[in-house]
Formats: sequence, C-alpha cells, structure tokens
Amino acid sequence: MLKGRSHFILFIIAIFIIILAGCVKQKTPVEKMYDVLEKVVASEKEFEEQQDPLVTLEKKEKELYDQIINLGMKEYDQIVKLADEALTLADKRKEHMENETNSIKESEREFREVKDLKVEFEEPALTELANKLYEIMMKRYQAHEVLYKEYSEALTYDKELYVMFKNKDLTLEDLEVQVNKLNKTYKKIFDANENFNMLTEQYNEKKQLFYQKSGLKSSE
Repeated sequence: MLKGRSHFILFIIAIFIIILAGCVKQKTPVEKMYDVLEKVVASEKEFEEQQDPLVTLEKKEKELYDQIINLGMKEYDQIVKLADEALTLADKRKEHMENETNSIKESEREFREVKDLKVEFEEPALTELANKLYEIMMKRYQAHEVLYKEYSEALTYDKELYVMFKNKDLTLEDLEVQVNKLNKTYKKIFDANENFNMLTEQYNEKKQLFYQKSGLKSSE
C-alpha cells in the first residue's frame, strides 16, 4: 500500500513540474540578445579599469626618459637608477595590457553568441541592426588584436632602450636607431588606437539604436 502511494505522489509531482514548466515564460530572441550585450559590458569592465593606470605609467616613463636624456655620462649611476625604474614601469604596463586583452577576449567569447541569435528576429529591421552590430564588433576585436601586437612590440623596444641607457659605451648612432624604431611603432599604435576607438563608438551607437528599436533599456 505504501509503495503504491509513493508512485501516486511521484506521478503528481511529475504533472506539477510539467505544468510549471509550461507556465515559465521563455525569453524572446530580443531578450536573449539583451542578456548577451549586457554580459559583454560586464566582461569589459576589467578593460575599462586598465586605462587610467596605463596612462599614468606612460606619463611616468616619459618623465624618466626625459630625465635620462638630460643627464650626462658623469651621472652614470643616476642614469642606471632611472633606467631600472623605467624598466619596472614597463613591466607594470605589460601587466595592465595583458589584463586589458584578457578582458577583450572574454568579451568576444560572450559576444559570439550574437551570431546565432541574430537570425532569430522576426522583424527585418532588428535583423539588419543585429547583423551590422555583429560586423562592427568583430572588426573591433580584430582592431584590438592589432593594437595589442603593436603595443607589445613597443614595450619590447622601450625595455631595450632602457637597457641601452645602462651601457657606458652607448653611441649616439645606436640611440637614434632605437628611438626611430620606437617612434615608428608608436605611430602604428596611435593609428591602431584611433581605429579601435572609432569602431567602439560605432558599436555603441548601433547598440543604442538596437535597444531603441526593440524597446529595451541599457544598464549603462
């Protein structure tokens, strides 16, 4: 008798679960899209947090560089001290750049879900917007890859320069060659950063337009 009652209770529970599942509202493609876009924002929080420290470190390094250039070889010990400080700052910059890049990669992993979602919209206007949003954002990720590559190269050249400063036999010719390499690389960084910022702006504009068209509100 007890065994039969247990089966009956399990049957009732099963029916209740089925009914409950039917009552739970399934998210629409628009709502799923919203979730993904907001996850992207959360993923890039770490990226945002790296910007001010990076700028501060870059300014400090520039100050150390200027001090070194203004010193004569008679003050070699001071040059070595400043060069070592600059090397430490360069290593810290690398850490922040790695954090930034990891944040962008996490953002990309989240955003790739849009590829499947964007074909689920019933409204052609939303589908078109989602396609454009996806296209711009993927270009943005590619732009950051270029920026990371150029920045990493510049960091290597910077560290080479600081080591060169500690060489008593450093020639003006060798110094000029290294500085020219750095100048060319930082020009590439500037261009890559401009492209990345432009694509970021375009993405944000399209995202806000998508939210407006779909009747959603951004958490930003």
